[in-house]
Amino acid sequence: MSTLTGRRAVITGGAAGIGAAIARAFAAEGAQVVIADLDGEAAQTLATELGGEAWQVDLMDTAALEDLDLRADILVNNAGIQRVAPITELEPEMWRKIHTLMLEAPFLLVRAAMPGMIERGFGRVLNLSSVHGIRASAFKSAYVAAKHGLEGLSKVTALEGAEHGITSNCLNPGYVRTALVEKQIADQAATHGIGEDEVLEKVMLTEAAIKRLVTPEEVASLATWLAGPHAGMVTGASYTMDGGWSAR
Repeated sequence: MSTLTGRRAVITGGAAGIGAAIARAFAAEGAQVVIADLDGEAAQTLATELGGEAWQVDLMDTAALEDLDLRADILVNNAGIQRVAPITELEPEMWRKIHTLMLEAPFLLVRAAMPGMIERGFGRVLNLSSVHGIRASAFKSAYVAAKHGLEGLSKVTALEGAEHGITSNCLNPGYVRTALVEKQIADQAATHGIGEDEVLEKVMLTEAAIKRLVTPEEVASLATWLAGPHAGMVTGASYTMDGGWSAR
């Protein structure tokens, strides 16, 4: 039997990038995957490929999430956005948008899923944090603050869920080769006044010991283990996959 057979996994931002890689890995291990994404067409395409379900959802509509009853054995809070700008130039509305999507929405989804997890005596909450959940970089105040907040939410979830068979952990990759990071390369080039070809060497990978981007599949492999039966004693943790960045 595959390790996730019989488990229902809800993955936000699941139609592309890290979310899609996790959905594919979970489905390969027998999980029933729910692809939650703002892009309903992309979500349906992947859900059809994997024999799962599509859930078109706008996580910015937090009022709609407040009374949600979410059936999930595994919840992956993955959806995210980025804005690279100095504090003095970062729009307050963008600050609020990043925190709504990447901190408030995960809280509301955990809140919606936990009653069912408690009733069934099993739950896995996986929060896609970042090396920026434990470290900071200039020009990313909103993102860094949101990820630090997500780390705290994850730890509280771990403490409250422990007696009910629920674990909660953060995954902390460095830069992952996704569309979000590809966009950051252009933004970082403009902010630092350098060419896009220099961004990887001089900005993104300068702190990492291993000089390459993380792949979505590598993140998915860690998520699959954390979601499975062998990780029952792993909770309240933050698993770095940053090429040695945080070792400094």
